[in-house]
Amino acid sequence: MSESTSALGSAQLAAELDEIFDEVVAQLSELVSIPSVAWESFDPGQVRASAEAVARLAADLGLETEILTARTPDGSEGYPAVVASLPAPDGAPTVLLYAHHDVQPPGRAELWNTEPFTATQVGDRLYGRGAADDKAGIMVHLTALRLLRERLGVGVTLFIEGEEEAGSPSFRSFLDTYESKLAADVIVVADSGNWAAGVPALTTSLRGMCALEFEIATLDHAVHSGMYGGVVPDAMLAMTRVLASLHDEDGSVAVPGLVADTDSAIDYDEETIRTDSGVLDSTSLIGRGTLASRLWSQPSITVIGLDIPDVAMSSNTLQSSLRAKLSIRLAPGDTPENAVRAVSDHLRAHLPFGASLTIGATEGGSPWQANLDDPVVRTARDALTDAWGVDSVTMGIGGSIPFIADLLEVFPEASILVTGVEDPDARAHSANESLYLPDFRAAIVAEALLLSRLSTGHSRNP
Repeated sequence: MSESTSALGSAQLAAELDEIFDEVVAQLSELVSIPSVAWESFDPGQVRASAEAVARLAADLGLETEILTARTPDGSEGYPAVVASLPAPDGAPTVLLYAHHDVQPPGRAELWNTEPFTATQVGDRLYGRGAADDKAGIMVHLTALRLLRERLGVGVTLFIEGEEEAGSPSFRSFLDTYESKLAADVIVVADSGNWAAGVPALTTSLRGMCALEFEIATLDHAVHSGMYGGVVPDAMLAMTRVLASLHDEDGSVAVPGLVADTDSAIDYDEETIRTDSGVLDSTSLIGRGTLASRLWSQPSITVIGLDIPDVAMSSNTLQSSLRAKLSIRLAPGDTPENAVRAVSDHLRAHLPFGASLTIGATEGGSPWQANLDDPVVRTARDALTDAWGVDSVTMGIGGSIPFIADLLEVFPEASILVTGVEDPDARAHSANESLYLPDFRAAIVAEALLLSRLSTGHSRNP
């Protein structure tokens, strides 16, 4: 344990948190009650109400607070974000604390055991949409600041985004517009998870992502399958052949030119993967290398869209053309540009029957790898270890946080820490999303310890 490195220890902070924890959970529950879905088909007023609720909590702590927006690439106004700050004492660093107040749509109501926008505690878990992803992250930041109060020896900027689940369309514009307000020495992104319930982790690598749409055509118009089937190749036949070429027999990605690493320092056991993912007992896992590497440091390709007639509307027709959309996850060290080029070249090389290929829209976000030698990373790991009372680990995440590349581009000298409160059973984005309250409690203590240890001896005491 490294408690002796700081006059403010984990035991003291945990005891102080115990006195206010019920109130903190109640505040989190109020945030969960606001259906802040930043999608066009949902009420934007709820996202504004969520921003206002977060702003009130920040202002109550004495932070100078604003609700700000920026323009998206198409010129429309983005969803509201909260920016709140306390200036740094002379010579002390400034820490940017990021989370997001928007949430995923609730999905099908019948799949929930509780009301999605009513925070419901069952045992050690608090259920509700956003309870873990990411309104708990907001409350970790706010409560850590509340615990430190006059003992805070660093500058703090709170940045609570309002459209992360919608792809952060105005994020880069927001950074460029408000760069002077957001500049920091350390950036804490509280939007990840832990190795297991009760085992803390610092996320040190993230896969990147890109999406690619394409169209395959074999005919200039659709024709009767009875008249021409068996002679004329339809677009569906060509499409299935192309899609099948993307993977080897074991399910590994078969596209040359993509970065891949099959090793990892720690690994999952197969039963954990099966339980957490819900894969059927009869279904084998895919890929090669360690299970962790398949999720963290190897690419994956998923067909996420295919424009074809559904079964209910099908007819005896040879389709002339079909569109598909691929989601490609990139290993650290790769780039979206390289991945789009590699996949596009592969599609062209595997077109059967002389079919026509048109590459359509693409989008992407870069992968990220932390500098494990950064002293700030070591400080964060020590804080996690002390708060949980269990050695922290470093881990990767198979998902992507594309805006981290934007943060690094705008603030290249900043240390970035990716933390979070989710555990493998949190079910973020799914029905019955929940927050494991013991880990929520420990995450608050860990962040307070981190901020205390970054203070370089400065204090707000007179």
